Amino acid sequence: MWQMMDLLYGHKKERVSREEALPGRDRYPYPLAREHAVLGTDMLGPDAPTDPRPWPAGTEEILLAGGCFWGIERIAWQVPGVHTTSCGYAGGFTPHPTYEEVFSARTGHTEAVRVIYSGGEETLRALLTQFWQQHDPTTANRQGNDVGTEYRSAVYWTTPAQGEVVRDSAVRYQEALDAAGRGAITTELSPLAEAGDGVYYTAEPVHQQYLAANPGGYCNHGFNGVACAL
Repeated sequence: MWQMMDLLYGHKKERVSREEALPGRDRYPYPLAREHAVLGTDMLGPDAPTDPRPWPAGTEEILLAGGCFWGIERIAWQVPGVHTTSCGYAGGFTPHPTYEEVFSARTGHTEAVRVIYSGGEETLRALLTQFWQQHDPTTANRQGNDVGTEYRSAVYWTTPAQGEVVRDSAVRYQEALDAAGRGAITTELSPLAEAGDGVYYTAEPVHQQYLAANPGGYCNHGFNGVACAL
């Protein structure tokens, strides 16, 4: 099976370079949804093209990627302390890409979820616990049947303190994987500012809280069999 998939998706195994990436555009080619369908909070914050608003005082931002963003977003919005989430694209080079362009693996982006949360390190560790346990971080550029660099596992942080917690969680989770006889973590760990063009782009409205609107929709996330207290 995987040999056949390699033939079909072989061109998606290596991320495109900045020079090879699609040119993109200087603005979103689609309207953006603003209200979170589950939490009722603002998803756009200061990045709204019109009427930008600051995030609530005391909140922090981190991006999580681990395959299809529908499932990762549902995992994140259920963690206590999370203010809002949204699906989008990050880690690549094409400005304001569309879903189809990201899926082509010619933008360098991965499907990512922006998480705005309060509660500091306690909430972040709870988020990371769910992140590591609810997808397979050992499969490079693949999550279940989703194959390609646009489905790579990644964590992009926005503060040095977050980076320390993320790296520590990866070390601890690798120890748990080793004990379970599993492989090495392939997750990309980076400050957002150093991931591709350093910008998060909000995805089309149809992707926001997709699994809340479509409870039986496609999702390949779930407990991967390796638990670890982070």
